[in-house]
Amino acid sequence: MKRRQREYPASLGIGMGRSKRKQVLMALGFVMLIGFVFQGRLWAVDYVNSSNDIELLRKEFDLANREAMDESADWRRRYDSEFEKASTCLKKLEELNKSGGEAEAVSTTHEEKMQMLEKENMQLLEKMESLKRELEEEKRKCSTHNI
Repeated sequence: MKRRQREYPASLGIGMGRSKRKQVLMALGFVMLIGFVFQGRLWAVDYVNSSNDIELLRKEFDLANREAMDESADWRRRYDSEFEKASTCLKKLEELNKSGGEAEAVSTTHEEKMQMLEKENMQLLEKMESLKRELEEEKRKCSTHNI
């Protein structure tokens, strides 16, 4: 029993011959080849553009890096100058504290001397008052004797 081959209408293209199929495959292969060539060309253009972009990015990065280093150096100079000012102020403050301690010691000695002089002054004032009284008494005595 032989199988009977079905017949399809020509509009479906199912019953075409080997030459027609070969033409379609050749056309498909040619279109694929053109697609590969086109894709390769796009890749080459993209590679050139991206290599230019890489150089541009590298230059921008170098510029940004130099600017950052300059700014960092500027901040370091500012820090160093402020640190120098702060250390100078700290030294002056320590000197004042030391001299203030000496001044307190000197001032306490001056206060002690002042208190001693005030006591001596009070004693002298009391002695002067007592001498005045004695003088007054002597004057009275003299005046009573003379009368």
